[in-house]
Amino acid sequence: MEEVIQIKTPAPLCFSESAAALFNRGIAFLAGLPKTVIVLFVLSLTFIIGWLDFASGWELSLFIFYALPIVVAVWMLGPRAGLLTAAVCSLVWIFANGASHPYETKLGYAWAALSRLFYFAVAVYAITAVRNKQVTDAAKIRMLEEQRQLELDIVSASEHEKQRIGQDLHDGLCQQLAAIGCASRLLAGDLLAKQDPEARVASMIGDSIEEAVIEARNLARGILPVHLERSGLAAAIVDLAASMSRFTSIKIDVIASDDLPFNSPEISMHLFRIAQESLANAVRHSGATRITIALSNLHGQLDLRVEDNGSGGIVKDSPKGDGMGVRTMQYRARALGTVLETGTGDEGGMFVRCLLKTHR
Repeated sequence: MEEVIQIKTPAPLCFSESAAALFNRGIAFLAGLPKTVIVLFVLSLTFIIGWLDFASGWELSLFIFYALPIVVAVWMLGPRAGLLTAAVCSLVWIFANGASHPYETKLGYAWAALSRLFYFAVAVYAITAVRNKQVTDAAKIRMLEEQRQLELDIVSASEHEKQRIGQDLHDGLCQQLAAIGCASRLLAGDLLAKQDPEARVASMIGDSIEEAVIEARNLARGILPVHLERSGLAAAIVDLAASMSRFTSIKIDVIASDDLPFNSPEISMHLFRIAQESLANAVRHSGATRITIALSNLHGQLDLRVEDNGSGGIVKDSPKGDGMGVRTMQYRARALGTVLETGTGDEGGMFVRCLLKTHR
């Protein structure tokens, strides 16, 4: 295991970081001002730089500082305002250096002024490109954030609906079936006391209803894992594996650590659903005879791994391997701040892995 060494930087920030922070604060301040005030600010800044350029003389040129009002104009008012500001800056430069320039002819001085205007126009183009890129990047980030939030909302809505259905099954259908079973038992007892031959039929009906109650409770437990809140994630996965193994006759081993590095019900629910879907896909598609679910503490990181020894169908719940179950597992993994890993296991089958890389 490679050792990660963190090197702390000194407290003072580098020049580029300080300049960027100062620029962002300035832009944020100007963004709250009316456009008329921004125009006056740009013109005032231009004339102040021109006056300083005039006072400093030709040898100490302040040509580079004319970029400041151009940047503000492009960033806050658009490229047209930037080109207009570039023209104003060129005129101000001409008047500021008209008395002290070293050019012997007016044509030479006019050419120098034209070259300044060209440089200012190039600056407008460059600043516009940077501005457009920032707007595009911000839009992409906003779209990704909205997409992620939509995925989280879909998963959350699905989870709430599952819990509602599981609760209805447990509190509604299971209770009604249990009541009907109890009534059938009483009926069978009465018929048996009367030595009625239909007592055997009533008893069979009671047995069938009892089996239906068990199946309904198992179904409700799969949708609403009560062990998850009562005993924790490991106990819920053990119960899930036992139930699945009982119905499919597939050997399902659960290896769970006692020192899992979290206690969040939300994380537990996401991980339980990932394990549940991975297990269901392995049972349906891989043809495995043995499935292993490992839940461990890997150096302070939670490691969930579901692996089979089958033909590699653990993540295929559709012919293309891109069904709703797989996408839901991926959404849940992203909701946990990680990714869903898949690959070939040691025994030739497939594995699904979810590694939480941060403490929660």
